[in-house]
Amino acid sequence: MRGVLVYFLFLNVLAAAQSEGPRPTAKIRIEVQSAGQPVEGATVLAGGVSATTNREGVAILLVEAGKVDLDVSKDAFFTASASILLEPGQEQRVLVELQPQSEAEEEVTVTATRTEKRLQDEPVRVEVLAREEIEEKMLMTPGDIVMMLNEMGGMRVQATSPSLGAASVRIQGMRGRYTRFLADGLPLFGQQVGGHGLLQIPPMDLGQVEVIKGVASALYGAGAMGGVVNLVSRRPGDEPSWDLLANRSTLGGTDGIVFMTTPLSSRWSTSLLGGGHWQDRRDVDGDGWADVAGYSRGVLRPRFFWDGGNGKSAFLTIGVTRENRDGGTLPGAVLPGTDTPYIEALDTNRYDIGGSGQFLVNSRYVVNMRAAAGSQRHTHQFGEITERDRHENLFGEVSVHGVSGRHTWVAGTAIERDAYKPRDLPEFRYTYTVPGLFIQDDLVLVSWLTLSASGRLDFHNQYGTFASPRVSALLRSGGWASRVSLGQGFFAPTPLTEETEAAGLARLVIPQPLRAERGRSISVDVTRSAGPGSYTATFFASRVSNPLHVERAERYELANLQEAATNKGLELLATLRQEPFSVTASYTYVRARQVENRETVDVPLTPRHSFGLVGMWEKEEAGRIGIECYYTGLQRLEVNPFRSTSESYIILGLLAEKRFGRRFSLFLNAENLTDVRQSRWDPILRPSPSADGRRTVDAWSPVDGRLFNGGIRVHM
Repeated sequence: MRGVLVYFLFLNVLAAAQSEGPRPTAKIRIEVQSAGQPVEGATVLAGGVSATTNREGVAILLVEAGKVDLDVSKDAFFTASASILLEPGQEQRVLVELQPQSEAEEEVTVTATRTEKRLQDEPVRVEVLAREEIEEKMLMTPGDIVMMLNEMGGMRVQATSPSLGAASVRIQGMRGRYTRFLADGLPLFGQQVGGHGLLQIPPMDLGQVEVIKGVASALYGAGAMGGVVNLVSRRPGDEPSWDLLANRSTLGGTDGIVFMTTPLSSRWSTSLLGGGHWQDRRDVDGDGWADVAGYSRGVLRPRFFWDGGNGKSAFLTIGVTRENRDGGTLPGAVLPGTDTPYIEALDTNRYDIGGSGQFLVNSRYVVNMRAAAGSQRHTHQFGEITERDRHENLFGEVSVHGVSGRHTWVAGTAIERDAYKPRDLPEFRYTYTVPGLFIQDDLVLVSWLTLSASGRLDFHNQYGTFASPRVSALLRSGGWASRVSLGQGFFAPTPLTEETEAAGLARLVIPQPLRAERGRSISVDVTRSAGPGSYTATFFASRVSNPLHVERAERYELANLQEAATNKGLELLATLRQEPFSVTASYTYVRARQVENRETVDVPLTPRHSFGLVGMWEKEEAGRIGIECYYTGLQRLEVNPFRSTSESYIILGLLAEKRFGRRFSLFLNAENLTDVRQSRWDPILRPSPSADGRRTVDAWSPVDGRLFNGGIRVHM
């Protein structure tokens, strides 16, 4: 009986199709141009039919009559879209004007993934902050990269020490210790960048910033379980040039920075960054405690570049940073309820050297060599306690890169030594030596699908062998692009965390041996480019086994949690660029959870909702005016005697730069116009010390309030 019913149903469908007859069609002649010139090789999609334009920029399609959606796309141009109503038998001529993308977007090459492809061809999602955007943030905070990173979608710079102003970078809600920082692909800052280290990197000499979100241990081993931030330096041009910037803020901050480049010969060139930065201690809320830590810092970094031709090149960088930072009670003030002052101070001396080189073998393979070494000395004072330490890092890597048909592959070996040598607390000393092997293959299956597979084996001298695979895929069609990535990685535990950097190690207890943390992540994103606009939605999730946790309520101890920590969320990003205007809107939802004392709770200091809106007007010869608005949602708080959940807040900012020709400009920046300050809700000072000895609560909003800064910039 069922077969009979299916048979009659088939006859009815066939009869209906025959009664309808062939659907009426219409012809479209699409002529694609840019600046009055025909565009050859553009992909035209209309009514489910696609074609490619010829030398005259023309494509002819036969489509069904009615409403037809039309998309025209080509690399280096914005996608153009339109809707057309066609009558049966009609022949319609459509002229499409493609707008070229800016040269900066057209030429962006990503180095963090090792294959050095164009941004739009990378299967691994990489977000790039271009030089123009770096310059905007540089005028706001010339002395460090904190604001620049904080205003990238899905990233949050979390203040970790209100006493001295330390901060860490959290990518998609992951702890700051999981973020690997590189400079020109070199780990000059070691495996773990302390919160003060971010405050000591000026952005003046950066050409672009590359960010890989999610587990990236397959590329860079331990320390990259949350993602990678690669700071790429500016390259010298054919002529000597120099930039000078002087800045002063209403809170007593002063910056003076110079960046110079010059060719030394036909093959050699060099650049030099030098900076001096000073900040007065400031008590914003009048309680006798320095809400803004004072510091004096000097930075010097020369770089040398060699281009030998025929694929041969070399690079060398040397860095020196010295800083004295102090906070606590102001002169003449004492802690509430006592008759004694409290001083917290940190002296830093950091030296590093790194280099890379490459050459061709048999005109087919590129051999890359990289090496780096760094030493950092700290003297940290917590009231009457002094902690002195030295951190050393050594790194070396050799890899081979080649192209074979549709494959682009990289294989290599690396070794890294990370040593922590505390002088006053030798029980926390460690030396990690980690050799590793890695391989990566990018395969272009078809024009619309590229796959990337990478894997790494790390042989840790204390925690054993770790396998870190990662698989990614890039799908493209017209103005659409989608990337999918899955990865696995690890993190070797140390006593150095966000909490211990703020409170020190003298009171810390580690009741049992620590276990390595292991993480997995997945991300799926979809991007639509149409005309001057680009829109991206990213879904992400991660899981960390054996997560480290610092207990601070009744005792101060470091241990692994028994249950895994999870993290899932959504990023939305929209950009619109129509000269002279640009608008960027971003929204991030993060739900980071962990199990403490058999109760599932939110990870502290991780807002579920955050939103940003930035608008900019800019003309090259005139200057720029920008306005920004950022919303931060509720956050769970730990060991805070005043509250368990933060308040939400909105921050407004305004930037104006007036250019006088091409060599001179004046700028003024207004930050936090809403004067958001944590002390407007609760005191920063605790009524009594916490279990770890800290005198302040965690910073969950700005502590310095409204700020104006301005200065001059000269370019020659």
